[in-house]
Amino acid sequence: MASPAQHKTVLLDEAVDALVHDPDGVYVDGTFGRGGHSRLILSRLSPRGRLIAIDRDPEAVAHALTGAERIDDPRFSITHARFAQMSEVLADVGVAAVDGVLLDLGVSSPQIDTAERGFSFRRDGPLDMRMDPTRGQSAADFLAKAPEARIAEVVRDFGEERFASAIAKALIARRETGVPVLRTLDLAQIVARVVKTRERGQDPATRTFQALRILVNGELDEVEQGLKAALAHLRTSTGRLAVISFHSLEDRIVKTFIARHGRGEVDRRAPMAEPAPARLQALARLKPGDAEVSANPRSRSAVLRVAERTAVPLRPQEMA
Repeated sequence: MASPAQHKTVLLDEAVDALVHDPDGVYVDGTFGRGGHSRLILSRLSPRGRLIAIDRDPEAVAHALTGAERIDDPRFSITHARFAQMSEVLADVGVAAVDGVLLDLGVSSPQIDTAERGFSFRRDGPLDMRMDPTRGQSAADFLAKAPEARIAEVVRDFGEERFASAIAKALIARRETGVPVLRTLDLAQIVARVVKTRERGQDPATRTFQALRILVNGELDEVEQGLKAALAHLRTSTGRLAVISFHSLEDRIVKTFIARHGRGEVDRRAPMAEPAPARLQALARLKPGDAEVSANPRSRSAVLRVAERTAVPLRPQEMA
């Protein structure tokens, strides 16, 4: 097995610069990955600071706790969980309010480059795609059971793929031969036979693989729930939210969430009354510079959005 490529943390300095405003504060890295952001956050904290990391991938958690690159720091802890479970994680460690939350969305380079994880259309491996391989259905399981209309819906909506119907038809035709699609390169070849045109430099299977990965991991629901949990725990007046997205579906959710909580709400029962004050203030939208894109082409599509918690308290239903 080829060793995975070295992971390059995207928008590393920009994200941490925006996030860490109090060296004595408590911060959450909701997507530890290989720890690039976490290590830099720790370097910015005082001895009184604290970093709580979360990752749904057990390999990422093991990387933080064991081996040559483990993080041995009393200010650091990590939990195997989804970042949407942030409230439970914080309750377990006795924390109610935090000074910043970082979410680096999508799939990491080690996940893509390890063929056995099933994320790559360029490396042959089992068609899995689960970020947490200990639970849930794999991409192969979904393709073995889902009806044609459902496959087309997923590929169209989550992959923004205009050939979704033709891809679904081809996958059903293959299933009817009695030979299931169990390998990544097998799926990539089926898609390539259907998708005859594609953006320059993009593999024909890119959008289909993205769609299946999002489905299998419930990524869009996770983002929605994670943003809500982050807002509920950000410290009033100063708490920072920093989110890195890698495709338009994720970024649209983040942008909409910040905008929705960044404007005053009108009480429909009293439309002439003053709107309720905003709960978030958008601070920045950043993209990787030319040097980073040149050194790490996977960073090209990344967008970092930063917002700050205002002084307005949340209503009970928003904290639930």
